[in-house]
Amino acid sequence: MSNSSSLSEFLLLAFADTRELQLLHFSLFLGIYLAALLGNGLIITAVACDHRLHTPMYFFLLNLSLLDIGSISTTVPKSMANSLWNTRAISYSGCAAQVFLFFFLFGGEYSVLTVMAYDRYVAICKPLHYGTIMGSRACVKMAAAAWASGFLTAVLHTGNTFSIPLCQGNVVDQFFCEIPQILKLSCSDSYLREVGLIVVTASLDFGCFVFIVLSYVQIFSAVLRIPSEQGRHKAFSMCLPHLAVVSLFLSTILFAYLKPPSISSPALDLVVTVLYAVVPPAVNPLIYSMRNKELKDALRKV
Repeated sequence: MSNSSSLSEFLLLAFADTRELQLLHFSLFLGIYLAALLGNGLIITAVACDHRLHTPMYFFLLNLSLLDIGSISTTVPKSMANSLWNTRAISYSGCAAQVFLFFFLFGGEYSVLTVMAYDRYVAICKPLHYGTIMGSRACVKMAAAAWASGFLTAVLHTGNTFSIPLCQGNVVDQFFCEIPQILKLSCSDSYLREVGLIVVTASLDFGCFVFIVLSYVQIFSAVLRIPSEQGRHKAFSMCLPHLAVVSLFLSTILFAYLKPPSISSPALDLVVTVLYAVVPPAVNPLIYSMRNKELKDALRKV
């Protein structure tokens, strides 16, 4: 295999070599996948059907749930199918599609989380102007911008990664086509351009991260000035789920992409990837509905 043009398929990481373990992996992933579909599906249905949830906060939560369903559907079903049919292959175009969709949905998700931080900031720090700042047209524009930013990121990374010549075989050490693993197959220094792009993306993401942190610094200082304990409690319970989701999302993805190669091992890479690619979509609906009375009531109706 001299270069990427002659590659027709990639071989993904096999979770296990014995039939029992393959079926165990299939069952575990199936359980997580169904939990993610059910949790996010319920949130989408509840927000769509209950007119009391037609507010900016729940509109963005609906977008987040759509992105969660998309992102877990990009990686997990293929891995489950491979375990079930005892194969490791993914076609070249299938691999490119995974990279594209993964970046599109994850980029969109991060942007939506950033917009949600802004929504919480306006709700708590500028409550009198909330209706005008977060009007329905403004919310639709913000959501569209979030999806568009994910799309743009995905086009750049996919185009860049798959234009790099690959001459180190076709074995991807991960259960889906992940860019750092594909770059390991590249010839000599040709991967540096994609690394550069990852650095640029990471700095933009860092900008969003700083925005989220600053929003929360202002939110918490405003909350602590609320005289009534009940008011403080309500404000915190509005913000903490979002903060928990952002922390889970960012800490795992940053560790996966920025950890030094010296501590890299196939087992650690696998665990970290499952933590950022598989766990959040399944856990997010739980985090959001746990402390949320309005959502719980709407879900009971559903």
